[in-house]
Amino acid sequence: MEAAVPSRVALSAASRFPNRHAVAGDRSCIYKGRCQSLAIPMALSAAAPGKGGVLDRPVEKTTPGRQSEFDVKKKRKMTPPYRVILHNDNYNRREYVVQVLMKVIPGMTVDNAVNIMQEAHVNGLSVVIICSQSEAEEHCTSLRGNGLRSSIEPASGGC
Repeated sequence: MEAAVPSRVALSAASRFPNRHAVAGDRSCIYKGRCQSLAIPMALSAAAPGKGGVLDRPVEKTTPGRQSEFDVKKKRKMTPPYRVILHNDNYNRREYVVQVLMKVIPGMTVDNAVNIMQEAHVNGLSVVIICSQSEAEEHCTSLRGNGLRSSIEPASGGC
């Protein structure tokens, strides 16, 4: 109990021994010695490497056959980016194109889908998303599976 709350230790020890003089480094002193800095050694010992302190890196456990989050991010950065391109066609209604874009592309908002559809309608093609090659192939296949004309190409300049 006394080690858990240093301020109460100092007061209770001083009240129990009223004639005792404070000595530097004594645990029962009120203003001098170790009582004032009890938190610092505790914090340093808690932050010591291998003790599970604040400064230790968390150990990420992965199950066999799964990649860690760090490995996935590193893999994404290393693969060259590809563009998914939507081509204009005269067969699909604009509303349908917007619905398919929102269904196929994760995180696609209505506003972005409308802008992409409009750009493809006016200019003949529009960049839907820039992502890794495998993701670009999946998106392109999904768009084609829903009746839209699309293609992929390497993104020059990184973005």
